[in-house]
Amino acid sequence: MDSPAVQGVITGVLFILRIITPLLSLVVVARCFLSFKAGQRKEEPVIVLEDVVSKTRIPVLYWENSLGRSKSCDIVLPDNTASRDHAVLMRRESGWVVTDTDSKSGTRINGKKVTKDAPVFPGDVLNMGSTSLMLKRVTDAPIRTPKRRVRRAANPTGLLLLTTFIHLLLLVQSCFSGGQFSALPVLPFVLVTVIEWGMFFYSTRGLNHVSFELETIGFLLSGIGIMLLSGTRAALPEGAEAPGPMDIFNFSLMKTTYMQVITLLLGVLIFCFLIWFMNDLERVMKFRTFIAIGAILLFAANLALARGNASHGAGNWIYIGPISIQPSEFIKIAFVFVGASTLDRLQTARNLTGFILFSAACLGCLFLMNDFGTACIFFVTFLLVAFMRSGSVRTVALAIAAAVLGLFLILTFRPHVVSRFEGWRHVWEYTNDSQGYQQTRVLSYGSSGGLFGVGLGEGALAGGKSGKPVFAATSDLVFGMAWEELGLLMAVIIVAAIALLVFYARSDATKSRSTFYSISACSAAGLLLFQTCLNIFGATDVLPLTGVTLPFISAGGSSMAAVWGLLAFIKASDERTYAARRSKKNR
Repeated sequence: MDSPAVQGVITGVLFILRIITPLLSLVVVARCFLSFKAGQRKEEPVIVLEDVVSKTRIPVLYWENSLGRSKSCDIVLPDNTASRDHAVLMRRESGWVVTDTDSKSGTRINGKKVTKDAPVFPGDVLNMGSTSLMLKRVTDAPIRTPKRRVRRAANPTGLLLLTTFIHLLLLVQSCFSGGQFSALPVLPFVLVTVIEWGMFFYSTRGLNHVSFELETIGFLLSGIGIMLLSGTRAALPEGAEAPGPMDIFNFSLMKTTYMQVITLLLGVLIFCFLIWFMNDLERVMKFRTFIAIGAILLFAANLALARGNASHGAGNWIYIGPISIQPSEFIKIAFVFVGASTLDRLQTARNLTGFILFSAACLGCLFLMNDFGTACIFFVTFLLVAFMRSGSVRTVALAIAAAVLGLFLILTFRPHVVSRFEGWRHVWEYTNDSQGYQQTRVLSYGSSGGLFGVGLGEGALAGGKSGKPVFAATSDLVFGMAWEELGLLMAVIIVAAIALLVFYARSDATKSRSTFYSISACSAAGLLLFQTCLNIFGATDVLPLTGVTLPFISAGGSSMAAVWGLLAFIKASDERTYAARRSKKNR
């Protein structure tokens, strides 16, 4: 087994696996996105509005539609007597509803003025200014739509099988990390496989969901991160006996990996809970205030309990015995939820003030914790929510101006923060100092990995065979670790998979059942992408190193659980998520 010939064969096989793994991962990511696009509903009318005078038929394409004189409205009224943003026509579980958006002349149904959300039925006439539109079913007023080539969605079972096979290839590489075989990574692989297939059967058989693309992407990335961790062996405690090749239950050497698996399960449970919770929009609106208060109280508890226990300059952790929790990761979920749910209706900025105050409180707490990386993530998410809710560039401009003022105050009252910027863009002048030690190692070791990497467990950034690991190699610098051990191609695929979540959310923005789903999905996807950029660009010296995690990949239980919660917002925006469940009930 230890002969040079055998070792040569093993080395050759592992190299081939390092080539195959990213190529198969690329296939999964591409097929998931194409399958998602193929499974979306075509932009065909769900109902029709017919002009009473001209008999012109206007197709209504979305679940929520703004009507008005403004060209930004979904249905533009060529009527000078109508307001720019006149009314909103929405589809709810009970049927179609119309609401006036503070128009000058008001909105009427069959001549009766609308005061609140009012039901409207086929045959009713909506009066806005001098325009009268009759609501008609598509079958009563058919509109010809151009035929499009229909793509067939991918088989979700086949995609998950391929994902599991990719994890199996990574398992083989992990077992041979360090040049000697060890069965320690087998159990984490088995547990991940059980979680992903259990989730698959629960979703497709239990909930009758027809789509599983997002979950497949999540499991692909989570499995890659866990297998990457499992290839890193912890140092043996003094006097401890080294594990044998077939020892798979040595938890002391794999405790970080097992913690990641446990929090993956927690994240999947949070994902399932949020999908159920967001099914009822009335429940969403009812609990938004409680969730906002709970988030602030959690921040307050973090400030109180973390005093004197700051971790590397930031007091953003709560320690409960051997377990550490980062509350700000879970508050990201609450932040997106509150920002999207405080929208009363389309084309209005009402309640935006409340969200601004909530955002200011969150950013203030992060300021006190010295967690400026997370504060940047919250602020960018605020900009996304504020713009999507109000459509006002002025609101965003004012927020950016406030951020510039905040930065000035930080640099004035937190002078130690300036030291973090001393090495930025000059890290090679500080190769052995704190300002550039980590970034220079990421750039040096990462580039040595080439296109297909040096192999799991062989990277110098995480310690390799006998080297000393660079601090935070498996968390803040994990992109460099993936780049070095899995290769540049796999590192790029990981980033592309996270970036595609934005396209998922954007594609669903106009087809979602509610503006809440559209805003929350785009905000959650934007948050994940911005966090990814901060992690990668910080580790490679494009931006200052902020110490945020790479979603799905970095070691960190709070982060793993939270990103699955954020993924639920994107899943909920897909109208197939709840449509399939309703169709099952109505059989």
